[in-house]
This record gives sequence, structure tokens and C-alpha cells, in this order.
Amino acid sequence: MRLSRKQVSSASHALPEVRFEEQELTSFGGLVMVQALFGKLDLRSRLRAAIRHLPSSGAYCPSRIALLLVVHLVLGWRRLRDLDYYRADPLVKRVVGLERLPDVSTISRRITEFDNRSIDNLRGLLREIVAERAVAASPRRLTLDFDGSVISTKARGIQGTAVGYNTKKKGARSYYPLFAVMAQTGQVYNVLHRAGNCWRRCKSAGI
Repeated sequence: MRLSRKQVSSASHALPEVRFEEQELTSFGGLVMVQALFGKLDLRSRLRAAIRHLPSSGAYCPSRIALLLVVHLVLGWRRLRDLDYYRADPLVKRVVGLERLPDVSTISRRITEFDNRSIDNLRGLLREIVAERAVAASPRRLTLDFDGSVISTKARGIQGTAVGYNTKKKGARSYYPLFAVMAQTGQVYNVLHRAGNCWRRCKSAGI
């Protein structure tokens, strides 16, 4: 069923008050703090500005999809199909600003529209936000730690994966992204997406 943006979007809400009375229940009450953080960072409008060049046709605009993916990771989920566990949660919908969460197929389709420019802009936004928090913390020294991390996948034929360094699941296809992390705050400053066999290519190139 095709929906319009008016049918799925909702206005921004103030932080909910705790009331000891019968009301909609949620398993993710901690999102109240995340909602306050998003408001302080002005994350919605900054996401919108970063990928405004993407087509905005349909009920779910790209920036709303990006915000939903951020919430998805904050909740501890990794697979898109896990969205079904909180699809009806009222607080999740409040934080994202939707009356109805999109189907997994809709999210997958919108993700394919993200181009290299939007990815670069989102990575730039990440660096900007982390730098702002680092300046606010005013540490005497800033240290960047660089380290790789193996992310395995059981599926075959996924773009960007390769068989490479994987001590836990030898022979499994995986990614091997390189992270730059601020040691003082533990925040990821930047990430370089790499295939699982990148270390072999670097070794053969003498890097």
C-alpha cells in the first residue's frame, strides 16, 4: 500500500512527562534521553541538510530514514529485519517523528539511493559533531586511535565483502573497516570502509 508523507509524518514533540496512570507502554524508556540529545545536536535538520540533494519523493524522506537507522543502532539492533521488534513502540515513533515506521523493503530501497556524495556528507557531519563535543569537553590533549574491526556476514554475494582476516570465523566473508577513535571520549571520529581482504592487498602493495 502506497502512503503519502502526510500520513506517516508527525510534528516534533516535547519530552514526555512521567505520569503514574494508564498510558501507552514502551520497552525503550531510555530513548527520552536520546530524544533530548538529538534536540540539543539539532540532528534532524543537520541530517536533512547533509543529504538534501537526494530525491525526496515518497512518504519517507532520506533524512528520516537516516535518523531511523541511528535510532536502530542506539537500540542495539544490527539487522534491518529487527525493526519488527519495535515497530509499534510509541516512543520510537515519537523520537523519529513518524506515526508509522516504514517496512524493511522501503528502508532497503531508500538506502540504495544514497550516493557517494551523501555518504561523504554524512561522514563529514559525524566528524563535525564529534569535534564539537571534543571542544566542549576541553581536554588537555586529543589522541586519535586507529584500529580495524572484523564484521562478518553469513550471506554471499554482498557487495564489498571478501574472505580475509577473521580469527573467529575463518573463511567467512567480512568487512574490515578502519576506525579513527578519539581516545579521550571514546567517540568514532571517522571510518574507512574496507573489504575483508584489504590487509592482503596492503601487504602485497608493501603498505
